[in-house]
Amino acid sequence: MKAYIFPGQGAQFPGMGKELYESNAEAKKLFDQADEILGFKISEIMFNGTAEELKETKVTQPAVFLHSAILAKTTPDFKPDMAAGHSLGELSALVATGALSFEDGLRLVYQRALAMQEACEINPSTMAAILGLEDQKVEEICASIEEEVVVAANYNCPGQLVISGSNKGIEIACEKAKEAGAKRALPLPVGGAFHSPLMEPAREKLEKAIASTEFKQPVCPIYQNVSTKGETDITVIKKNLIAQLTAPVKWTQSVQNMVADGAMDFVECGPGKVLQGLVKKIHKEAEVSGL
Repeated sequence: MKAYIFPGQGAQFPGMGKELYESNAEAKKLFDQADEILGFKISEIMFNGTAEELKETKVTQPAVFLHSAILAKTTPDFKPDMAAGHSLGELSALVATGALSFEDGLRLVYQRALAMQEACEINPSTMAAILGLEDQKVEEICASIEEEVVVAANYNCPGQLVISGSNKGIEIACEKAKEAGAKRALPLPVGGAFHSPLMEPAREKLEKAIASTEFKQPVCPIYQNVSTKGETDITVIKKNLIAQLTAPVKWTQSVQNMVADGAMDFVECGPGKVLQGLVKKIHKEAEVSGL
């Protein structure tokens, strides 16, 4: 069975999508439409902007989404048996599988990005990658820091867990992780504490936006970050999509469930190869490739 997987924030690179735009008439039309919907030339930033310009949350999220969604829409034999997206990638997966229209998906992604950027400004905060420790040990470290917000945010693969929280909390957690034997405790260059309680203001805004958007049943199950199970029920999908902003991304568990349900062939749809690497670490026998 074939599973399509969609990357999240961090997969962006200068020049992303340019080749697609220049080689495919349908892709060109969709990129032009995106510029119109957003009211600024995101295609220009994607194709010719610097890494610094692409790093801003309100640019990064729609840029990664557009690269992924347009790639899926212009691939002739795109027939997923199942799909999943890492964080923001979940919205790309929903558009690719027909649960959301391209236009509605882009509007939601942009609203999500603006709401998250705003939440970051209210609560200055950050994230860090902890490498080489058991998940349970990292969870214990987070729980032991009671005076600050620190939580497990991204279960990327065994031995790689990203934590999220206040600046001070992350600093303390990194120290404790090193003391506990972590290979590395690496602060990440992100705008704030994504997938933590500090994203609550953004979650409330996204909830309103999702409530007023039309969803249809996807053509295949979507393995969502929050539940880790293949979902096709629209009510459940919407609920999980809202919860995702303040809940951890359970990527390891999602991939394990996809494998258990028959996925052996994972195709990454979007910029970069990060997810292909993670899938290989989660399940060595999996076949991985990119579109």
